Formats: sequence, C-alpha cells, structure tokens
Amino acid sequence: MEADPGRIAEDGQLTMSEALWEQAKNRASVISSLAKRSTIRAGDVEQAAKELGVSRRQIYVLLGRFRQGTGLVTDLAVRRSTGGKGGHRLPEPVEAIMRDLIRRRFLTRQRLSVAALHREIVRACGLQGVKPPTRNTVARRISMLNPVEVGRRREGKEAVRTLQAAGGEVPVIRSILDQVQIDHTVIDVIIVDERERRSIGRPYLTVAIDVFSRTILGLVLTLEPPSAVSVGLCLANTIGDKRPWLERLGVAVEWPMSGKPKSLFLDNAAEFKSEALRRGCEQHDIRLSYRPHGQPHYGGIVERVIGTAMRKIHELPGTTFSNPAERGRYDSEKLAALTLSELEKWLVLAVATYHGTVHQTLGQTPAAKWAAGITATGTPAIIANQTWFLVDFLPVVRRTLTRTGFVIDYVRYFANVLKPWISRRDQLEPFLIRRDPRDISRIWVLEPDGRHYVEVPYRSIANPPISMWEHRQALARLRAQGAAQVDETALFRMIGQMHEVSETAVKTTRRVRREAERRKHATDPIQPKARTPQLSPPPDAPRDVVPDGVPVQAFEQIEEW
Repeated sequence: MEADPGRIAEDGQLTMSEALWEQAKNRASVISSLAKRSTIRAGDVEQAAKELGVSRRQIYVLLGRFRQGTGLVTDLAVRRSTGGKGGHRLPEPVEAIMRDLIRRRFLTRQRLSVAALHREIVRACGLQGVKPPTRNTVARRISMLNPVEVGRRREGKEAVRTLQAAGGEVPVIRSILDQVQIDHTVIDVIIVDERERRSIGRPYLTVAIDVFSRTILGLVLTLEPPSAVSVGLCLANTIGDKRPWLERLGVAVEWPMSGKPKSLFLDNAAEFKSEALRRGCEQHDIRLSYRPHGQPHYGGIVERVIGTAMRKIHELPGTTFSNPAERGRYDSEKLAALTLSELEKWLVLAVATYHGTVHQTLGQTPAAKWAAGITATGTPAIIANQTWFLVDFLPVVRRTLTRTGFVIDYVRYFANVLKPWISRRDQLEPFLIRRDPRDISRIWVLEPDGRHYVEVPYRSIANPPISMWEHRQALARLRAQGAAQVDETALFRMIGQMHEVSETAVKTTRRVRREAERRKHATDPIQPKARTPQLSPPPDAPRDVVPDGVPVQAFEQIEEW
C-alpha cells in the first residue's frame, strides 16, 4: 500500500518522555557503533549488553531493528505500550511534573535522593489533582538517564571526566559530513521588490559548510530574522536533492553536494536551542553542538567562507559595504537593483564558482575535495521528501480538539480527517501540533496514537495564507484600536485592510514594500517558486550572468588561516 502523502510518520520524537528518549539515544549510540564492525564477537556483544543494562539476546534483537530501520533514534526506542500493566506511558500532566522536577530538583548539586524526589512529585501531583507515579516508576526513569549527564549536573565536570573523551581541542575531521557548521548573516546589499523595483532592505542568509571539504552544502535566503526554522530549512536544503530547486531557479549549474551531517555546529543564540531543533537533530542522528564560549576556533570556518562571500557581494549594485566609512557617499538604496530571487540566483552561481576555485588551505578545489570524500566513503544518502524532514524542526504547540477543529491564536483549522476524533475528544489529551511561522495557513497535527502527522488547513478557505509576523501585527493593531474581543473574522478583516494598504501604498515606504515581499516569498514552506525576473540579460551575455547584468566572478582568494 502506498503511503498517504497527507500523513507524515512520527515515531515518538516529541511524545516520548525525556527518560525514554535518553534511553533510545544511548541505545542508538552503542548499537550503531556495534553494527559498523565487520565482525561482531561475543565479547563485543557482552560489552554492549553491559553498557545498556540488557541481556545479550536483547542486543541481537536491537541489532536487527537497527539494520532494518531507517537510521533514526526512535528505531531503537522502547516499543509503545498498549496502556496495560507495565506500560511506560503516564498521563501527560504526570509526565510534565516528573520531567520538571527531575530537571530542577534531582539534576542539581543538591543531589536530592530518589526518595526525596518522589515525595516532591507526590506533593506536586496532589496539588494538580492527578494520581502520582510509584517510587519504582520514578527510580526506573532515573536509571534511564544518561549517567554522564547525571554525574555532570549532580557532581560536576571533574566527576565524569573519565567517562568522556578528552576535550579542549578542535575535533579531528576525517571525512565529508563529519562536521557541518551553520551560521547566519545579514547580507551587505539592499534588494528591491519585484513589482516596483524599489528598495526593501537587506535579506538574511543562512549557510551550511562541510568542514572537511569546505563545500557549501546548503543555503537559505529569507526576509525573516534567523531562527530554529532557518536551521531546519537550511538542513532540508543540505540533505535533499538540489536539482528540482535549481531547475525552478532556472540556473544551469552542478551542485551535487548533499547529505546528512553527522555533527552540526551552531551559534549560542537562544533561538537555536528549542526543543524541536534539539529533538529533530537527535531523531535524525545529527549530533547538535554549540560553539563553546571563549573558543573562537569552533565555528570559524563558516564565518571565513561567509566573509569571503560578503567581499564579493560588495561588488553588487546596492551594496552597503561593511561599514559607513567604507560606503562613503555611495547611495545604496538609490542604486539597489536586485530582487530576492535574482540575489538567490547570483548566490547559487557564486557557490558554483567557489566550488571550482582552488582553496588555499586545501591546495585543491572544494569540489575536488568533496569528490575525494565520496570516493573514500561512498555517496551519502539524501532525503527525498523534504517536507517530512522539515516538519521535525517546526515549532510545537499543544491544543485541545473542539467540535469545529482546532483554534490557535484565534485562527480555526479543520479537515475531515479530524471527524473520527471529535466524537471522543473528551477522552483525548491535547494534540501536539507543528506550525510553520512563515505560513500558518496549514498545521501538522499528530494523530492520537502518536504515529503520523496529518495536514490540517484553515477551516475557512477564504482566508489568505499569512505568516506569524502578519498575524501578530494584526492582533497588535486590533488591540491598539481598543477591540474588546478578538475573533477570526476581525483578525482576517484587519489583515485584509493591511494588504490593501500594502497594495495601494507600495511606493511610500520601504517597510511596507518589505511586508508585501515577505508575503510573496512565504507561500511555499519548503522551496519558494522561482519568479520570472523583469529584466533579461542581453542575448550575448555570458552564461554566468544573472538579470541586470551582474557578473559572477571567480573568488580571488579563499579563506586564509
């Protein structure tokens, strides 16, 4: 039977308790290492059983599940309980109390005992009127936690130093995709809207770099500030086949670099530490790390590549240069010429040029280094369904189902797939829902059994697709006007008025034009459609020229350090 394209599988990535999730991660780490060995000896199985606290027979069972699975952490999770005796699942309020108190009270230097922790859990459950778990249940959850993390939080780093690899040095990168760095920047060029060719400000660039080959694995260009969603979009571009995207852009270049990173390095910004991003990476077996404070050698490679690209961007019309002194009397807004789509084309061509330019540190081109990595390790697997991948990184909300569907921030959502659950909605816990903040016209709802997401659109098909920033802006305007009550009708009436203002006053301010452009580019949450540029290159223009005749020149110097 073919998979339903409207349903996306979910194997417990967010519904699993923290203890079970930690257990699944430990299993994945031990079993994946064991499965890579050409010969598995009895001693290896004995050691793995000792590390995981299971029998040798169970190790062989886990090995079979790993080899037949999809490479996700949840392949090795404890099978879902039917709710009978011995089941692991507790009501969500009890799970929430246990997670909170284990984190705040047990995993601290105060080193609370299990008995004392259980007493606090019983007290908290009593205040909320729910049945508390037994002491054995609490002790079992504690035993499933990562011992290194437990020791570090309760006794300090020194107490677990012998359990960890030696640190303090830059990790050794031995092959492609061993480590990928992602960073964000505001591009030093002002772009124009596609309708009037008037300035709308500077866009944001998110880029992923493979440290081993220095190739650029993925990029995302948006008018939205960087966020965890930006990382998810960039990862989807990194892991997926880029050919459909390049065809939509109308760019005839080769960009074969794709694959799932083994390790991902990000900046320490708070917006990159969401639960969805953390568990999304863990689900797909991507080790997520953040740049240690005071250690600039972490993350420096992606910054150097971005710096090299920014120097080339300073040659584009509308550049703001790096600072006012460098810009001088250059009128960036007046000379701006490229739209967001045209800048995206230019960046793709620039990436192709960069991949074919000799890198001073490597002594060869990044493309050649990548090809050597492919020869040594084989072609990486890519994700065919990027929507399925991206959903794992979208922000999460929880809502109760009503007779008319779901209501999220005054917006109603409904689909026929909800009907079987509406009749028994009083027996169901709040649903886990994911939503793309760039386009909230649809949501992804996790089925009650926790196995699949289903797509649910607006209840009213007359409502236009909008982003979260438009939604918040409309709410703020309604409240500023003194609206005593806010409902969906009033909300979308205000949004309609905002769109009318945007259309009629598009020539007035850069902010209004930027708002209109953001709506255009938020229609497709995975890969925006390429738009036909208003200006075409002359017939005799060279191949590596984007609209407006802006050439893409070879990089003269590739990041030196």
